Amino acid sequence: MRDKGEYLFTSESVSEGHPDKVADRISDTVLDTFLAADPYARVACETLVTTNRIVLAGEVRGPDTITAEELMHNARMAVRDIGYDQSGFSWKTADIACHLHAQSADIAVGVDAAGNKDEGAGDQGIMFGYACTETPELMPAPLYYAHLVLRRVSEMRRNHDKLVEGLLPDAKSQVTLRYVDGKPVGATSVVVSTQHVEGMEQAEIKRLLWPIVESSLPKGWMPPEKEFYVNPTGTFVIGGPDGDCGLTGRKIIVDTYGGAAPHGGGAFSGKDPTKVDRSAAYAARYLAKNVVAAGLAEKCTIQVSYAIGVSHPLSVYFDLHGTGRDIDEEKLAAVVQELMDLRPRGIREHLHMNRPIYVPTSAYGHFGRVPDEEKGTFTWERTDLVPALKQAFGRR
Repeated sequence: MRDKGEYLFTSESVSEGHPDKVADRISDTVLDTFLAADPYARVACETLVTTNRIVLAGEVRGPDTITAEELMHNARMAVRDIGYDQSGFSWKTADIACHLHAQSADIAVGVDAAGNKDEGAGDQGIMFGYACTETPELMPAPLYYAHLVLRRVSEMRRNHDKLVEGLLPDAKSQVTLRYVDGKPVGATSVVVSTQHVEGMEQAEIKRLLWPIVESSLPKGWMPPEKEFYVNPTGTFVIGGPDGDCGLTGRKIIVDTYGGAAPHGGGAFSGKDPTKVDRSAAYAARYLAKNVVAAGLAEKCTIQVSYAIGVSHPLSVYFDLHGTGRDIDEEKLAAVVQELMDLRPRGIREHLHMNRPIYVPTSAYGHFGRVPDEEKGTFTWERTDLVPALKQAFGRR
């Protein structure tokens, strides 16, 4: 985003009941099932969901004790937890097929450590990390507030709050903010589309959502009523996988920075941490967040690249968007690589990623979340490198 002038910028979010997010949740459930049994299991699980049908496919390498029946049961429990028990998609009656098979030996030989060969990257590709000072979580504001609106509605629905009675799991939001000289100053429009039971009036839904959205935005940021759009098509009864097919990995912009930063193209959910699409993107966010948290810049974008079977990154690139406070970006790239080993094994060990911690990432973004030391989740959101970064650049 630009740092000068006045402009509008928009990001969207989707709830855990959106069809693509249902697929992401199931794929990460499969991943966590394997990692709970073997921290070094290999998983690349893709999920398709449609009317009363769930299909699991992909490649795995893990304990034989994990059966297709267990994976299908866990997938069913994931759907139950989301809240789907509708005629067109129900955790009780959905047909589930499991087509997971053994990981390719050609991939395994490139990734596995052997003899003097270090563990290699699970694929080639480019990954990006980003952080900025727009929110306390150091995330782009439009995406942060789009996530927050839906998370609050979801929490109220799960807690059986009467204020949202009649609302169902599938939902989307979109927040447009006005920027002046690179700083967000208010919302010009908000869109919320939410699945609901038959018979609810759209005016009623708009009335109950208004205070939730208003309280999610900073004071004074709520747009005029005419710019608050709720279920613009007029009704949203048929939703979830019954209304639209869902696939793993189709919400990568929702998962990352809402379009405010580049994306390398690789999805996250269902992939174990030897896949740099996931682990290196997490590492890049971790480094970018620490750079901004240390006060070295107001914005930071990092790109890293890998080749399949090769351990060291091929490149590490920093862009501080002109906000670096007398920081040499080449020196910064060298310093962060001294502070963190960016080989796949180094990333996994530094961020403690070989654990069943991925289900919580499958909705409302992989970044900008609160680390939970007890559960070990979102370790890439820690800012524990700040002291070392400040010292390296003579900052207090």
